[in-house]
Amino acid sequence: MRLPVLFAALAGLAVPAAAQSQPFRIFFDWGKPDITRDGEGILGEVVAAYQQQHPAHIAIAAHTDRSGPTGFNLGASRRRGEAVKAYLAQHGIPASAMTVTAYGESRPIVATEDGVREVQNRRVEIRFAP
Repeated sequence: MRLPVLFAALAGLAVPAAAQSQPFRIFFDWGKPDITRDGEGILGEVVAAYQQQHPAHIAIAAHTDRSGPTGFNLGASRRRGEAVKAYLAQHGIPASAMTVTAYGESRPIVATEDGVREVQNRRVEIRFAP
């Protein structure tokens, strides 16, 4: 019997698609808190997953790159996180179910020198909690 093949075929069925894609991650243009068209598509997936799973809590973690002063970056990450929360609330997710935490430049995906623009670090991550 070919168990590895059978296991591989069943492995995709064991975890819901939404859970496989967590954290949901959207990226931002430099210097802007605006949600991009790509970001809207991912947030649409968040809304669909929420409607399917009805998690008790949604954690929104907002980040920036290191291209600005630390204090400014913290505020920029907060604005991006709040923009995501507002978008999700406008699409049916209760604001009371969401919390935004701004991390600024303190948790990069890609380590860079100070002053470097890195799109992967300008992000908001969304996770569901039971």
